Amino acid sequence: MKKRMIMMLSVMVAFFATIGFVKFRQVQAAIAQASSFQPPPEAVTTIVAKEESWQPTLSAIGTVAAVKGVTVSADLPGIVDEISFDSGDAVQKGSVLLRLDTRQEQAQLAAGEARLDLARLNHERFRGLVQTGAVSRAEYDAAAAELRQAEANVREIRATIDRKTVRAPFSGVLGIRQVDVGQYLTSGSPIAPLQALDPIYVDFAVPQQELGHVRVHGSVRVQAEGLSETELTGAITAINSVVDKSTRNVQVRSIFANRGAKLRPGMFVKAQVLLDATDRIVSLPASAINYAPYGNSVYVVEELTRPGGQTYRGVRQQIVKVGTEQGDLVVIDSGIKAGEEVVTSGVFKLRNGVAVQVNNQTQPGSSPAPQPEDN
Repeated sequence: MKKRMIMMLSVMVAFFATIGFVKFRQVQAAIAQASSFQPPPEAVTTIVAKEESWQPTLSAIGTVAAVKGVTVSADLPGIVDEISFDSGDAVQKGSVLLRLDTRQEQAQLAAGEARLDLARLNHERFRGLVQTGAVSRAEYDAAAAELRQAEANVREIRATIDRKTVRAPFSGVLGIRQVDVGQYLTSGSPIAPLQALDPIYVDFAVPQQELGHVRVHGSVRVQAEGLSETELTGAITAINSVVDKSTRNVQVRSIFANRGAKLRPGMFVKAQVLLDATDRIVSLPASAINYAPYGNSVYVVEELTRPGGQTYRGVRQQIVKVGTEQGDLVVIDSGIKAGEEVVTSGVFKLRNGVAVQVNNQTQPGSSPAPQPEDN
């Protein structure tokens, strides 16, 4: 009985030892298989970095202003007798816009001209009499003074009548009419705004640290908000002599040809000052940059080596310093050299050492002046 018990125990120990050894070998094989497993490569697009000429620009927000712009107003009080324009009319310098009632002044002019005629006759009569000694020199001088006073009085009345005819001070486009026939206007009452629209000014501000790059006669491009197809090129005409102490910005004025009156005073525009110097730089699409608080980086595609000695195409994370932007492109000040292949899309799913498969059939936007189809 004892021998049978020992035999049964021996068989059981051998059985469990065999099962344990088989399971141990299975676990070892699974661990080896897991350690040798390589995930499939990530699909990315790439671009080869290269040096290129870069036209540096300085972006600013501008406001359109008329070269000549006023609100036409009444010089003297009176009742509107005639209106010779409609809202939005283009007028020439000197065109009659409005006439006030001048019946009272016309009557005063008639009386003044009658007094002038009488003064002129008296002056001629006294001239002949003073030569014969019939009148004194003092009486003749008084007659001459009355003549000059009558002439001045007539000129004053005529000037008053002329000032009650409102004319365009310069050629331009009128705004909305603000008066009606029969309305009484006081001195200075607005009639209509008048703006000269071609050429036109664009005013913008630049930071004081950029002032050294801006010069008079330098080129400026502007684009109006909501008019993406409208891009005009003009020139800087003046730089303010003082810096705004609250913003440390300097006001700059530029002038543009404005055929078709696409720009209107008061409009908001985006201005780009084209700076003189052109640099040789390395630029990448903005989609290639992995922005992070600890530092911006890109992924460079290289031939990497696995622990077993096998080579593969993978990525190396490279910290970079970015510079100015222009459209879809970003200048890389340091970290990337010309000739290196950089990932441009799929950056979010990468990490250092990951295998990649490059497919450049569809590339992200990389234009310095993109034109969105839907804006």
